[in-house]
Amino acid sequence: MASASEISYSDHCASIVPESSPTGRFSTQSPILHLATSYFKGGEQILGKKSTDQLFNSSDVYLSLYITENIYVTKTSGVYKVQARLRFRLPHQYRNYSGYGQWYHPRDVYRRRSLRFLLNGFFSEQSRKLCMVGKASWQSAEGKLRNLEAVFQFNHAKKNSTLLTSLAKGTLKSLSSSNSPNYFEPIEIVSLPVLSDYNYTLASKGLGGGCLGGNDIPPNRSLSLLPGSICSRFLWRTYDFEVEYAAGCKSTSDCGPFKKKHAHLSLSAFQCSEDEEKLRYILAFHNEYYWHYQSFDPKTTLIGEGSWNSEKNQLCIVACRMLNSDKSLEDVRVGDCSVRLSIQFPLVWNITDTSSIVGLVWTNKTATDPGHFKVTSSNNNGESLPGLKYEYTQVGKARELCPRKEVVKENGDNFPKGNSYDMRFDMSVKHSKEEIAWGNGLPIFVNSEHYGENFVITEDSGLGEVEESTNIYSSQMNISYKITFSYINLKEQIASLNSSLNQWGQLLNSAEGVYDTETGHLCMVGCREIHPLHSSEKSFDCEMIIDVEFPPLSSMVGSSINGVIQSRRAKTDSLYFEQLNISSSSYYTVQAQESIWRMDLEIIMVLISNTLACLFVASQLFYVKKHPEVLPFISVVMLSIITLGHMIPLVLNLEALFIKNHDQQNVILRGDGWLELNEVSVRLVSLVVFLLLLRLLQLAWTARTEDGDGNHLCAAEKKTAFVSLLLYAVGGLIAFLVELEKNGNGNGMPRSLYPAYNTTIPDPSLVMSEQSYTLRYLKSYAGLVLDGFLLPQILFNIFQNSREKALSYLFYIGTTLVRLVPHAYDLYRVHNYMRQDFYGSYIYANHSADFYSIAWDVIIPCGCIAFAVIIWLQQRFGGSCVLPQKIRELGLYEKVPVVSSE
Repeated sequence: MASASEISYSDHCASIVPESSPTGRFSTQSPILHLATSYFKGGEQILGKKSTDQLFNSSDVYLSLYITENIYVTKTSGVYKVQARLRFRLPHQYRNYSGYGQWYHPRDVYRRRSLRFLLNGFFSEQSRKLCMVGKASWQSAEGKLRNLEAVFQFNHAKKNSTLLTSLAKGTLKSLSSSNSPNYFEPIEIVSLPVLSDYNYTLASKGLGGGCLGGNDIPPNRSLSLLPGSICSRFLWRTYDFEVEYAAGCKSTSDCGPFKKKHAHLSLSAFQCSEDEEKLRYILAFHNEYYWHYQSFDPKTTLIGEGSWNSEKNQLCIVACRMLNSDKSLEDVRVGDCSVRLSIQFPLVWNITDTSSIVGLVWTNKTATDPGHFKVTSSNNNGESLPGLKYEYTQVGKARELCPRKEVVKENGDNFPKGNSYDMRFDMSVKHSKEEIAWGNGLPIFVNSEHYGENFVITEDSGLGEVEESTNIYSSQMNISYKITFSYINLKEQIASLNSSLNQWGQLLNSAEGVYDTETGHLCMVGCREIHPLHSSEKSFDCEMIIDVEFPPLSSMVGSSINGVIQSRRAKTDSLYFEQLNISSSSYYTVQAQESIWRMDLEIIMVLISNTLACLFVASQLFYVKKHPEVLPFISVVMLSIITLGHMIPLVLNLEALFIKNHDQQNVILRGDGWLELNEVSVRLVSLVVFLLLLRLLQLAWTARTEDGDGNHLCAAEKKTAFVSLLLYAVGGLIAFLVELEKNGNGNGMPRSLYPAYNTTIPDPSLVMSEQSYTLRYLKSYAGLVLDGFLLPQILFNIFQNSREKALSYLFYIGTTLVRLVPHAYDLYRVHNYMRQDFYGSYIYANHSADFYSIAWDVIIPCGCIAFAVIIWLQQRFGGSCVLPQKIRELGLYEKVPVVSSE
């Protein structure tokens, strides 16, 4: 980071806060300056032009001012010498990636898209002014490095400020001349500081607080708070609401506090007084999928004060606009405190209302006032509140529509018992045979148990038990679901679903019904919200039946979860739609546990395999030490192939020796450090095997160069290399065509491009590119070449017609077994474990390191055994013994003389 010590402070700041000599460190723990959030504009030459039109953009743009620990008191009372970092965070820029998992590391993006000034200066507690000078390094759009010099002048909020006087403002000005490439236009800043002496004047404790006219959920059906718990409940917690406008909102001039329709309202408390039980809030209206409190925009943001109304169980907020934000930020002020907000947390849900938070935003102006508006909002963040209940109202209808199926269970057939993780599923949604959407189903309640985060923050609300429907069969349980469809492509036959799409193009359905643990049958009544134009009146279409069949727990992973969604309305009804078929691939908890057990077993098998490989290579080293005369007759091509086969995985996975793998794709299978620890052990053993092979290769090469008959042996080795490469090229092409034909999906790309995953449709971000598939194929083919490691030795023996026992039995038979056993295990795994698994979870017999299928698992071991038998025959009867008698009689291979072992 650039040093700020070279710039003269007195030349630029003496008139604002005079310089004073430090006398000692500032010891108090209270921060001199704490900014909750800031907004800036200007500096487009270096920061670029901000835009709020693109999704995620404005939430990624903000600045922060961090006062370091280098704070000193000075000779002048109330003046402090400070050091600070002023950071401008800009939008993320991800590069397109050409393969699975090739994302930028977040730290790389973070560094490239941040401008950071290191500043030094003085703060006056009496005048509340801060002046600093400093530098920053910045890379221009042309790639040139710029050294930026600036002065930062900041006016902090006055002591004992109220909401109307709580803004802090400042300017960052360039110290370079306007014609310098390092110049940038002034950057204006407005901030919301956290103030220890802040005065709450608008929020009143207890009743009132601006909540008159808000929501009115009965207190015994909404969340209550313990005294003194308001800060722990709300401080720095952001709530995001979906906004529904009043019926009169036919044009943007009638909508909300900013005369514009916004899809979301985000609410975040950035300061709290435990004694007064009051909070300071940011209220942001926006159209973004994700919002962060540090990215506020004064044009669409309100600031307010809130208090908890314990009698109504309401959070009551009074909010004010930031005026004059279109002008210079120096002119921004807080005013027009006519906005009111009430929030409650319902404790009773039903099929048409599963909101964990409901709110109402309105103005206290009269209906005839141009600034009058009324907005309702709701949210379901999955939060599990103490005392939360669900009222089942459609279970009886579901039972009538779907009579219990009597199914003859096969031996060992057990179905999910209502576990939330087993009952959730991703799905492909089809009309006829055409896919029209992706979706997911998440259970909300099973009987009276809610699945979500648990927050123990209140006493029992006193709410009585909600009456549930009585099931005739003990195996049946009541269940409610949230079902979401995304990436929807609606056809004419199902166009009526358009009326239920939200602003993100999603279709949200709620459902409840009965699940039978003996048959795996789920039958529910579904409801979808209808969004009529220019109306805030909610209506629902609950004339839907959702029928789903779960496969047994004993089934293989990838067994289908199948179901249908049907409308019970007449075909002439405007809300009718034709039948939708849903399907998914199952992945149950017990199967995940089996995967973890299998991975632990495979780690041990890899360790044993590599250890045996180490012993077999060591046995060959001892063998050639005892019989050094056989070294020239060992094929260098064969040793090179084996050595490379052990080196390449080491190079590709070198980071496992030193750093923890941060890849999160298999996070469900990586609950502790056992797997990572053993991965390092595997790499270490592989490294030992590689070093031993390297030593054996070096001995064979040295012996070849020192041998008197080396020319003949080199000629045979060249022929071996040529024929081997020719066979590998032809074999590779044939294998590629076979794999392409076997796995083809009709468009020239193999299905194996798609990682095995718990869904019928792959996530687009997980789909492999052609380039990545080619790389994966080459890795697999390299494994096939390694399986046939004896081929070059066979060819070498033929070309020199040698019967020298160049390879020890333990080496070539043992190494053959090491290459053969993974294929035998893969056959066992296919029939006893899961057909599909989390991509990359195969550790032993890894499908990315060799060809694995039922056919390959038979062909490759047979080939390995055949090669080992041929080596045994050649070392006993001569290299050409495997050739037909006529070829041997013709003497075609006598051009390379036989070298006697005597």
